[in-house]
Amino acid sequence: MKILVANRGEIAVRVMRACRDMGLETVAVYSDCDRSAPHVRYADQAVALGPNPPGESYLRIDKIIDAAHRTGATAVHPGYGFLAENPAFTRACKDARLTFIGPSAEVMELLGGKTAARQVAIEAGVRVVPGTDGPVPDNLSDADLMAVASTVGYPLMVKAVAGGGGKGMRIAAGSEDLVNAVRTARSEARTAFGDAAIYFERRLLRPRHIEIQVLGDEHGTVLPFVERECSIQRRHQKVIEETPSVAVTPALREAIASAAAAVTRRAGYTNAGTVEFLVDEGGDFYFLEVNTRLQVEHPVTELVTGLDLVQWQIRIARGERLTLDPGRLLTPRGHAIECRVYAEDPEHSFMPAPGLIRHLRSPSGPGIRDDSGVAAGFEVPIFYDSLISKVIAWGEDRPQAISRMARALSEYTVGGLKTTIPFFQWILHDPDFLAGRMDTTLLDRVLAEREGQPFQEVSSESEEAAVIGAALHTYLRGRATSSSQGRDLGAAPSAWRRAGRLDALRS
Repeated sequence: MKILVANRGEIAVRVMRACRDMGLETVAVYSDCDRSAPHVRYADQAVALGPNPPGESYLRIDKIIDAAHRTGATAVHPGYGFLAENPAFTRACKDARLTFIGPSAEVMELLGGKTAARQVAIEAGVRVVPGTDGPVPDNLSDADLMAVASTVGYPLMVKAVAGGGGKGMRIAAGSEDLVNAVRTARSEARTAFGDAAIYFERRLLRPRHIEIQVLGDEHGTVLPFVERECSIQRRHQKVIEETPSVAVTPALREAIASAAAAVTRRAGYTNAGTVEFLVDEGGDFYFLEVNTRLQVEHPVTELVTGLDLVQWQIRIARGERLTLDPGRLLTPRGHAIECRVYAEDPEHSFMPAPGLIRHLRSPSGPGIRDDSGVAAGFEVPIFYDSLISKVIAWGEDRPQAISRMARALSEYTVGGLKTTIPFFQWILHDPDFLAGRMDTTLLDRVLAEREGQPFQEVSSESEEAAVIGAALHTYLRGRATSSSQGRDLGAAPSAWRRAGRLDALRS
C-alpha cells in the first residue's frame, strides 16, 4: 500500500510518520508556497498541485486523484480540514479505486450535518441538547424566526448545520439578538462551508465540552476511548485539550463512552471518529455532534493509551479487525495535555501573524511530544490555518503533565514572528485552570477581564507555585475520593514527591 496524504503541515507529517513505521511509502501534495515545506521533504514522492489558494490546490479533488494515479498510490489519507469530511471526495476516491482512509461517504453525510446527527443520537437513545429538529427555513419572517426560537428557549445558539471549528455560530441571549445572530451565522456559514443552513440549540450555561474518541472496524466492532476534556476554548474553538478530565468519574466515563458507541454503531461507523458532548453543572451529558475524521487533539489519547491511532486507521482501511482490549482504552495511563501553538499575536486579539521563521528551537525531554509542520527558514503562509505545532506533555498525574508543559514552553523558541506561546505560559498558571474549574466560557470571560494586559513570561518561582497548586488540588480531590470509595489514596501525588514539597505544603 502506498498512501497519498491529501493535506499539509503537521498532520501530513504525522500521518507520514505512522506510514514509515509501518513500512509504507507516502506521497505528498503541495501548493506553490509549500514547495519547501517539511511534509514535502518527508514524503517518498511529492506532486505539485498549483497556486496557493486552497480552492486551486488542496481542495481540488481532480488534482489529488490525478496525483495518486501518477505516483501509483493506492490509498488516500485526508488528515483533518480541507477535504477530510467531504463526501464527494470520498466517493471520488472510491470511483478511482483508491482506498479512502476514513468512514464512508454515506456515513459522512449522515453525521456531517448536525441536525441529521442529532436524529441519529435520538434514535440511539442518547439525550441531545434541546433544539430544532432540522434546519430553520431560510424564508421565515422575523416574527416567524422568533416564534421558532421561543419553542427552544433562551439563551440559544444559532449554529451552522455544516462544518465546525466555531464558524457559523452566534449566541442570542434574547429575542432582541435573534435576527442579527441568524443573519451573521448564515453569512459566515455560507462563506466557510458553502452552506448557509442553520438551526437553533439551547445554550447550556457554563458546560464542559467532553469528547470520546471511537474506532470502528468493517466487521461491526465499535470501541470508545477515555474522554478528552476540551473546555478551554476561545470563541468556540479549542485551545487546550487534556485527558482524562478531572470532572469525569469512572461511572460518568462509562456512561458517556457507551453513549458514543451507541451513536456511532447506529450510524454504521468505520475508522476513526469523535463524538462530542456537553456536560452541565449537574453532571448530565448531552450529545453535541460527531466529527467524522481524526481530531487535532488525538495525540493526548495516544499518550495515555499507548496506541497509534493513525496506524489503526490504516489497518482498519485494509480490512483488519479491531483486536484492542476495551478496558485498556477506557483506563488512562497517566495524564496528557496539548497546547496548539499558532502564528498569532495574542496581544492583538489573536490576529494571524504569518511570516518567516528565522529561528526554531523545539521543546523536548521527558514526557514531551512536539508534532510540528514547520522548520527554520520556512514561511508560514497567509493562505491556510496558522498552526505551527502541537506540544503535548505526558505525566504520571496532572500536576506533572502541567509542570512538563510549562518547562517545554519555556524551551520553545520561534524567532521571526509572534506566537501563542506567551498566552499558554499565562493560562497554565490560571488558578481556575490549575484547580480544574473550567467550562466552555471560562477563557472568554478571563480574557475579557484582562483585556489590554500583556502576556508576559512567567518567573520560575510562579511556575513552581503553580505546579504545587495543581498538586494540592489533585491530592485533596484524591483524599475525598478515597473517603467515598473506601480506598487509600493518601499518598502525595508524584509531582510533590519528586519536587520535595510535601512538607512545605503541610506547613
